[in-house]
Amino acid sequence: MRGPMRGPMMPFGRLFQLVAALALLALPAKAAFQIQKVVSPGGIEAWLLEDHRIPLMSLNFTFRGGAALDPAGKEGLAVMTAALLNEGAGSLTATVFQKELADKSIALNYGADFDNFSGSLKALTRYRDRAFDMLALTLTKPRFDPDAVERVRNEMITSIATNIGSPNWIARRTLMETVFAGHPYARPANGTVASVRAIGLADMRQFLKNRFGRDQLLVTAAGDITPAELGASLDRLFGGLPAKAAPFSIPEVSAEAAGKTVTVVRGTPQTIITLAEAGMERKDPDWFAGQIVNYALGGGGFNSRLMEDVRGAGAKKGLSYGFSSALTPYAHSGLMLAGGSTKNATAAEVLDIVKTEFGKVHRDGITEAELRDAKIYISGSFPLSLTSTERLSALLMQLRVNDLGIDYLDRRDGLIDAVTLDDAKRVSQRLLDPAKLTTIMVGQPQGFDKAAEAPAKP
Repeated sequence: MRGPMRGPMMPFGRLFQLVAALALLALPAKAAFQIQKVVSPGGIEAWLLEDHRIPLMSLNFTFRGGAALDPAGKEGLAVMTAALLNEGAGSLTATVFQKELADKSIALNYGADFDNFSGSLKALTRYRDRAFDMLALTLTKPRFDPDAVERVRNEMITSIATNIGSPNWIARRTLMETVFAGHPYARPANGTVASVRAIGLADMRQFLKNRFGRDQLLVTAAGDITPAELGASLDRLFGGLPAKAAPFSIPEVSAEAAGKTVTVVRGTPQTIITLAEAGMERKDPDWFAGQIVNYALGGGGFNSRLMEDVRGAGAKKGLSYGFSSALTPYAHSGLMLAGGSTKNATAAEVLDIVKTEFGKVHRDGITEAELRDAKIYISGSFPLSLTSTERLSALLMQLRVNDLGIDYLDRRDGLIDAVTLDDAKRVSQRLLDPAKLTTIMVGQPQGFDKAAEAPAKP
């Protein structure tokens, strides 16, 4: 509120989130992270962070196997199925279902990425039982009404058509097609216009039959629910699913096309530059060494080398607003990414600055000060991100999906502190070889071969 009796009041949802965030931040660290393993009478396991100070709970669940398993020509199947699961279930049409969710402040969402098909539920304690009933209906009796199917299909096609005109989207799509050529990761998780049009009701029902098996299920929860209540609810929610999903396998893959440059010509005043080489999976024992190196290189915002080099060297020339980097893990691969934009005329200069810095860190590693600053940030910023039950439940899911162990939060700071300069240098030599970088440029960069046309339009 701007003042007493003036202006609109803060919406209840935002006020509730603020109270919840302050309460969670007030928790002592050890009290906040007492993870309990819960096993239902039917043998379904969940991890729980129990907290009864606020009458709210969040639940996350994941089935291993996502968009990478979409059949050829039906790319977008997992994403489309996810978008339709809360569009009516059982006797409830989409309109009735969504209205009840809204009336009871229940948040129920589904999503899919390459490796997983996931859902989340957030509900006030007073409506928890009804929220569980509605969730169970979506898993076992989704409606897939024709009007809802066509609405979601049209929304996906519109989004794809919009993305085709985005230089950043073109750069990322071209990169995935280049470094993961021949692998499922090279295909678009959201599909193409043609593939989304080809997806039928039978495809979605078969997807659910194949993927929704209890052997591939992971569950986490946080908030106002006891272990006994959660244990009994697990069978109620998931006990009606098949014991086993259809078997599947995704091959391990490392980024290919090392040293290759692909230019996609577009009539834009700027060039988007994206670079990548092989990274690491999240479960890699060198993960935190990689995170520290990445923070120093380009993941630390204005404290990182790429930002300082590109902005600093280009301050008078106006080369770029900046360049950043990131470690991106997948279940069966990983990428070391860097990217930014510049004027077409300065693309070669910016690319040279970036590759030179990759080479310096590859050869020399990082400094003691960079190691210290990265450790402080990675350790210190972590608790500040856990400001709601939904974030806490999602954190537990990350631990489960990546097989990090139920004691990971107790070990995390020690793993970060244990990284040495020698570790950082070793990982720098592994991740930051400029000769292995694949470079994608979208725009009209001057002084480069126009090595490739745009990807085929979906």
